[in-house]
Amino acid sequence: MTGLRAPRSLRRRLVLGVTVLATLAVLAAELIGFLVLRSWLLDGVDQRLADFRPMPASALLDTRRPRNPEPGALPSDFHVYFYDARGNRLPQTLGSDDKPDPRLPDSIDRLPTEGSPTSVAAETGDGNWRVLRRDGPRDLTVVIALPLDTVDGATSKILWLNGLLLVITVAALWVLGRGVVRLSLLPLTRVEHTAEAITAGQLDLRLPDTDPHTEIGRLGTVLNTMLDRLQQALRERETSEMRLRRFVADAGHELRTPLTAIQGFAQLALRSDRRTAEERQEADRHIAQNAERMSLLVDDLQLLAQLDRRPDYQQEYVDLLSLAADAVSAAALQRPNHPVSLSPLRERTADTDGEGEGELDVVEALGDPHRLRQIVDNLLANAHTHTPPGTRILVRVGAGRASARTGGTDARGRVSMAPPFPAGTRVAVLEVEDDGPGLTATHAERVFERFYRADPARTRARGGSGLGLAIATAIAQGHGGRLELDTGQDRGVTFRLVLPLPPAN
Repeated sequence: MTGLRAPRSLRRRLVLGVTVLATLAVLAAELIGFLVLRSWLLDGVDQRLADFRPMPASALLDTRRPRNPEPGALPSDFHVYFYDARGNRLPQTLGSDDKPDPRLPDSIDRLPTEGSPTSVAAETGDGNWRVLRRDGPRDLTVVIALPLDTVDGATSKILWLNGLLLVITVAALWVLGRGVVRLSLLPLTRVEHTAEAITAGQLDLRLPDTDPHTEIGRLGTVLNTMLDRLQQALRERETSEMRLRRFVADAGHELRTPLTAIQGFAQLALRSDRRTAEERQEADRHIAQNAERMSLLVDDLQLLAQLDRRPDYQQEYVDLLSLAADAVSAAALQRPNHPVSLSPLRERTADTDGEGEGELDVVEALGDPHRLRQIVDNLLANAHTHTPPGTRILVRVGAGRASARTGGTDARGRVSMAPPFPAGTRVAVLEVEDDGPGLTATHAERVFERFYRADPARTRARGGSGLGLAIATAIAQGHGGRLELDTGQDRGVTFRLVLPLPPAN
């Protein structure tokens, strides 16, 4: 045997709940009104019984004789009945209408006590009487009765009226309740339709109701925030997957070239023994060079993988001026065809010629000295590789506040993979500037990408693998800084390492 199932729809549950509660409230109000009305009517009848004085005592004594009073002896519809001293009911009655008498007991002992009105049924039919017992003269007991036709008629009409009103109220509540609930749940319906559209693929849609003063509005705000984060996570995941696929493809392409060269020279060595010593030496040299390129490429890939896992850097105060001076000295010895100089940092102005001004000052930043030196060496090697001989290279070191001129913030012609510093942040800056041919805007936008080379046609020996700037960027971000490229000058480019300075004591 199964019971009644509750409606599954929230709208129907609300309508049903409101209707049931309203019906109970109407029933309670009608019941209370019915009881109050009946009690008030009965109190009126009881008061009439209590105030009734039918006739003098001498007339009551004559009622021992079996006779009926004359018509009109009692006002209205009162009836009077008598019991003798022994408690037996006497046949004499007073009353002038032809209504059925109340069903009174033959013995006085079965009547209620004096002064307490009670209701009794009529001898015939479905009428009711209200009776009151009183003591009379000569040990007589008088019972005064009034019919309850008026009370029963009024209460019966009230019951019918209440029943009709209840039916109308329930029907009206059901109809109006559905409309009110549908109107109240309209924002929730819009949420449902928006969610269906998002599920269908319209991921940029958002919930329109975001009023913080309503429950649905607060729910819409929370859901919109959740959708934004989910969409951002999906985009980041998609971007990460695309970068990973491109990284794997580029790595395979980079490794394929030296592998192909090694394989070709090795097969050539196996096919012929008629080669001269010089030919064998040349083949061995190419094999060694390509093996070295593969080894360097694998080392760079391993370093990038290690940097992507957020390695723990040494945390100590590093003198950037001393670090830059050592790197400049080494570059001057290794690449004498590129003059390299060291100067203090200064703000760029329209009337300066690019030379450093002022004195060199010690600038200490917190970080790993070996990794920071790796960035400087990489920037110097990059400037040497991509500029013709004789190109001047200038290294600047200093400290200042993050700005469009000093560095650390976004500016026109500036490219970086890391977020900018808030303007005014105390930063340490190391610049490597050259006056070579420079980069176009298209190449500048992608210069920090892995395996990207601005000149795809250049030789592998000069061009490298395209991982140097990517490694330098990862190291800078690991130190809480960023690596920038400025292409705003007429010639050449400026790579800038910007690191946050520790709080001043």
